[in-house]
Amino acid sequence: MSFYKHHVFFCCNQRAPGETCCNAHGAAALRDHVKDRIKALKLDGEGKVRINSAGCLGRCDFGPVLVVYPEETWYTYVDKNDLDEIVDEHLVHGRIVERLKL
Repeated sequence: MSFYKHHVFFCCNQRAPGETCCNAHGAAALRDHVKDRIKALKLDGEGKVRINSAGCLGRCDFGPVLVVYPEETWYTYVDKNDLDEIVDEHLVHGRIVERLKL
């Protein structure tokens, strides 16, 4: 059994100016928003949800991106509202957000 119910990796890769990358879309700041939200909901810790940064996940052309394990569900997002929907639907209720799924 996994240590976490959900393990979320945010691509926070930063490439040279002019090159496509997730961090150019504010991925690190948006990851922090989700970390704060998970803590506020008391969903952090063993058996719950872990939010992590990742280097390049190889899908920056679709970015910004994140992946949720163990479901292996890839998402793209634009803003905090998209991420709040992923938290509420996927991480809280176990329902994949089809409109944001890659």
